[in-house]
Amino acid sequence: MVAKSELHHVSTRQSDTSNVNNPQEEKKHLHQLDAVQEEQAVGYREYVEGLGLEVTNAENRRVRWKIDLIILPIFLITQALQFMDKTALNYANLFGYQKALGLKGLQFNYLSAMVYCGYFFGQYPCGWLIGRFPAQRILAISCLSWGVCVLILTQCRTFSSAMGVRFLMGLFEAAVTPGLTLMTGFWYTRNEIPLRQCIWYSALGLGGIVGSYIAMGVSTLPATMKPERWELIFFILGGVTCVWAFVIYFCLPDAPSNARFLNSHERIIAVKRVAGNETGIKNKAFNWEQAKVALVDPKMMLLFVSVFAAAIPNGVVNSFSTIIIKDMGFSTTKTTELKSVGDAVQVIALFIGGAITLNVPNSRLLTATAANTLCTVAAACMAYLPRANTWGRLVSFWLVNAQSVGFTISLVTISSNMGGYTHRAIASAMVFTAYCWGNFAGPFVVKPSQAPRYEGATIGLLVGYAIKLGCHLGLLAYMFLMNRYRERKYGPADKAASDEAGMLDETEFQNKNFRYVL
Repeated sequence: MVAKSELHHVSTRQSDTSNVNNPQEEKKHLHQLDAVQEEQAVGYREYVEGLGLEVTNAENRRVRWKIDLIILPIFLITQALQFMDKTALNYANLFGYQKALGLKGLQFNYLSAMVYCGYFFGQYPCGWLIGRFPAQRILAISCLSWGVCVLILTQCRTFSSAMGVRFLMGLFEAAVTPGLTLMTGFWYTRNEIPLRQCIWYSALGLGGIVGSYIAMGVSTLPATMKPERWELIFFILGGVTCVWAFVIYFCLPDAPSNARFLNSHERIIAVKRVAGNETGIKNKAFNWEQAKVALVDPKMMLLFVSVFAAAIPNGVVNSFSTIIIKDMGFSTTKTTELKSVGDAVQVIALFIGGAITLNVPNSRLLTATAANTLCTVAAACMAYLPRANTWGRLVSFWLVNAQSVGFTISLVTISSNMGGYTHRAIASAMVFTAYCWGNFAGPFVVKPSQAPRYEGATIGLLVGYAIKLGCHLGLLAYMFLMNRYRERKYGPADKAASDEAGMLDETEFQNKNFRYVL
């Protein structure tokens, strides 16, 4: 592992350019990388060029706005399409999908869960490919592949064929959320990451709203039409996804250092901005030592348990929300309309959470705790309110959608509180392993025999959110105490040296100047 630099960089806030040190003198103190190391450390060349560069607030805002206008919409739409395609069964189920395939017993549950099995097997190779090759190409090929799978679902008329296609869908979709989580750290500062992550992750709610209204429109078509109404949903979503793959391929850059929508000066500014995250951008070399560190990182362990616990109720909400709402006594068209309210709650909660974390320092895990508490109380109301209290139970079911705030904060912890690209990639893969198997297990707590109250599902929601709440409180305590320990042992952090360590791909455990953002 490379040695830590003793360089004291020039602050970008300096106003007197005559006092700026000679950049060439600063570079003498940099760690000397050979050609291979410099190629592997994405953005390091631009980082060195930016030493001593004074960046005004106006320049920083201009670069950030360009990134927001190009990168953020691509992230949001990609995430929305991935979510709508994955949960399309939720809508197809309203239009005779189970009857068309002759599904019996728990076969629909297995079909809903199978995508997460593919997701599990796909995320490790996808994570490696995103690190080793241009990320936009991997995402584009992945997007095109799962879009084709959605179209193929229209031709599946047996349980086994649909299971195989759903597995392949999960395999290709595995590049999206973990990939976008890692890429958010390529483009944004630690302060900016939570809001941006909340914005593109709100695509789950926005996608749910769009999906609900597509289903609502389809529900007005004749039941005898050809293609069948459930087939039409797959045709629409699969077709749009395939077209969007080409947008990703040609419009999404891999990193700030090769963004075509930025000029050469702006690329240096963009790299300089994220160098301040103290976690680096991306390193193409796989580091086995960092992989071992990731597996024993207490933060990763707490995130793993919290995500698994929350993913079980997430699997219930994603795959069975329409059935649960319909069994409260609503028509098919009304069910799709009411489901969209829960999706809107998710979007609103994410925007509120993102705004709080942007404007209130060290409020990330406290915001997640508030959202987790709301979900736990709502799940308890679903479990124990009388059956006759339809609207009370429905509102509670809407409110559990606020759980996305806690999950997004979990992803932010990876992108802004873990140094070393391999460390972040492995931690992300482990967290999404928990996400996969929790979502895989979720559909099986929904038992048709328990309709219309679904006691197992509601208890599953309550227990899952309670465990998640405890884990996030534990994570808050761990990072707070570690910050205090480092201040006592090492003294005040040297920000410039910490930035350098991040660009040289050191983990937060090697970088003694690193401090966690709470």
